[in-house]
This record gives sequence, structure tokens and C-alpha cells, in this order.
Amino acid sequence: MNPFIGVGIALIVGVLFGKLMNRFKIPAVAGYIIAGLVLGVSGFNLENSIIIEKLSFIGDFALGIIAFNIGSELEVSVIKKLGKPIFIIAFFEAILAFAAVTIITLILGEKIYTALILGAVASATAPAATVMVLKEMKAKGPLTTTLLGVVAVDDAICLMIYSIASSLARVFIANKPINAYSIIVPPLVEIFFSLLAGFVLGIILIYILNKFSRASEIQTLTLGTIIILTGLCLKFNLSSLLASMCLGITVANLSVHNNEIFSTVENFASPVITAFFVLAGARLDIKMIPKIGILGICYLIFRMLGKVSGASLGAAISKAPKTVQKYIGYGLFSQIGVAVGLAIIVSREFKGTGVDTKVLTILLATTIITEIVGPLSTKTAIIKAKEANI
Repeated sequence: MNPFIGVGIALIVGVLFGKLMNRFKIPAVAGYIIAGLVLGVSGFNLENSIIIEKLSFIGDFALGIIAFNIGSELEVSVIKKLGKPIFIIAFFEAILAFAAVTIITLILGEKIYTALILGAVASATAPAATVMVLKEMKAKGPLTTTLLGVVAVDDAICLMIYSIASSLARVFIANKPINAYSIIVPPLVEIFFSLLAGFVLGIILIYILNKFSRASEIQTLTLGTIIILTGLCLKFNLSSLLASMCLGITVANLSVHNNEIFSTVENFASPVITAFFVLAGARLDIKMIPKIGILGICYLIFRMLGKVSGASLGAAISKAPKTVQKYIGYGLFSQIGVAVGLAIIVSREFKGTGVDTKVLTILLATTIITEIVGPLSTKTAIIKAKEANI
């Protein structure tokens, strides 16, 4: 099929399925993935592997936009208002989800590099579904405020965990001698130069944007910068997610026009993000699901256990209110977004290792479940905490 037709079909069918999911109070993104499932190798095979490969640049561009928007949430003035408890809770829920999934994957007999990658991806939480529920319930109170803060910084922590875990995974795959240098230096070098690239291009972008005022010009220049940054990261084997996040952080904190910049990017992003998730769903081969059945179920269960126990522990350490300690973890089950993006990156960076297929299959299959369970769990937590106002 012609790639243009492929993108057009992906957009139209994706939006239709997204609208259908909304009727059942399920985030539209889950509908995009189901649309991909119908159109891809598990369905009509309209979006086949050749088309997906030709359109891979859409995924890289979409991930750059997603990471850039994550950076927009990390404005220093806002972070100071959130306070230390937010970071303590976010750190512990991400780390314990990573640890729980990594350990159970090893117990099930998988390779250590598979365990590290799955664990890293498990640390991500999707803010969109959580925010949607909180708005729908007109929720107000300490649990609501804390939950909004945690989901805002969680993905940034996840990206750091993934950068370290993926570097370690490469060491194990290459069967190189394990020492302090190979464990510590490569991840730090990748993180440093990725952040540096994002910061430098952020400064350049801010300087250029000071010369322009029209929204269309701001949008074009910003998107052009994201594309250049993504290309540089692919060329020099840096993390495009970390770099784009740092670009977003730089703009959020140093540009006086930050709100306008992020608004113009958000206005453009919708079709790109839709195509990305539809094409991600098209990669899922349902014949692979039985082969990862037990691992997939354990991933789902232990990720949730890690999120709940880690969030509760972080809340207890930071002396958060009792309602926060008791219910905060139940608002962190949704994983679509960065987690799926990381799965796509894994399928490219670890192609042919066995990790690629397992991670992609597990993430896409369990994402549909978490996008149903996640909002319901968040809603229950808000009601039990007596913060619902409907």
C-alpha cells in the first residue's frame, strides 16, 4: 500500500475507534491501539510491516513531541509549589515498579537484559487518563493535588531509569566483562550528552523565537527544532526522549513565551500522536500473546503491586496525609504514552535480541487492560478519599 494511503487510513480509523472508546469512558488512545490491531498484522494487514517501516519517522517525531510536552510540566516555579513529597512519592513508586517487574521477570527465567528493559518500561505512568478522571469527578483535596503532581514528574523519572537500564542491557547482550566502568560510565555519558543537546538547542530556539511573534512561525520553528534534535540523537546514538524532554524543560523555564510555544505544538500534535499509536497497535501480533502469557500477566500484576507499595512508602516517608498514603498508588495504573513509546524504541534498538518482540507484545496487550482498569481504580480511590464533587 502507498504510505500516504496508510497514514490516511490510520488517522481516520484511529479517530473513529478513539471516539468509540470515549463512549465507554475509556481514553481515546486505547482506541487508537485497537484500531492499529484491526488494521495491522493481526487484522486486515493493511498497515503491514513494510508500511510501518516506511512510516517509522512518524514514531520518532511523535516521541519527540511527547517528551517535549513532558518537559513543559517541569517548570521550576511549579515544582517548588508541589514540594518534596511529590518527588519522594514519584521516585519510590517508579523504582519499586521497576524492581518488582525486574525481579519477577528474572524469577520466570528470562535473561537479565529482558528483565531490565521490562522493569524500566513498567516505571512509566500515563497522566492523561488520570487527569481525565479527576476533571470528570471535579476532584479536590490532598489526594487529588498529590496525584496530579506525581503523574507530572513520573515520566521524567521513567526516562532516566530507562536510559540507565538500556545501557546496562546492551552490556549484557554484548557479553562484555561487567565492571564498575561498564555499568556506570556509558549510561552517564548518554544521559549527559542527551540533556546537553536538548539544553543547547533549547537556548538557540528561545533566542530565535524572540525575533518572531506569529503563532504559525513559533509552531514551525519549534517543530523544526524537535525534528533536528531527534535526527541528531538518532545519528549519535543519544536518547531522543531525554533530549526532547530537556528541550521542553529549557523552554518552560527560560522563555517568557513558554505557554504560547507549548500551545502551538499541542495544536499540531494530535494527528501525529494518533498515527503513532495506531501504527504501534498495528505492530502487535496477537499470535505472540500466548507465548508471553504468564510473563504478561506477572508484568501486569507486579507493576501494579510496585506502584501501590512504592507510592504508599513514599507517602509515608514524606509524611503525607493518611488518605494519600492509603490511596495514591491506585491512581497510577495507566501506562499508555511514554511506555508504548519506549516499547517502540526497544523494538528498534534491540531488534533481533528477543527483547524487542516480548516488550512490544506485553506493552501493547497490557496497555488495553490498564486503560480500562486504571481510570476505574483512580475513580474508586477518589471516592474512598471523599474528594469527588459530583
